[in-house]
Amino acid sequence: MARYLFQATHTPEECLATLDAALAQGRDMLAQFDFGCAAGEHTNHTCHVTLEARSEAAARQMIGDPLASTGQVVEVGKFIEQQIRSFHGA
Repeated sequence: MARYLFQATHTPEECLATLDAALAQGRDMLAQFDFGCAAGEHTNHTCHVTLEARSEAAARQMIGDPLASTGQVVEVGKFIEQQIRSFHGA
């Protein structure tokens, strides 16, 4: 399975509907979301979630509409120390 990062922005007016959409996917999915609007001055109306899925389409399905259709999904990965060192020719 691959890892995917989902990110979507919303306006202050759309905030409650966005929260409701995340909650509609269940408590477990809601727990995976991070919301910029939950911190600080509540001016960063962006949500993020990292998921393991077979494909981008499967990741979007896990997020569910309407959120899935409004955000970006990108495949992400990790580097290990040896890989980074090999980039330098060490």
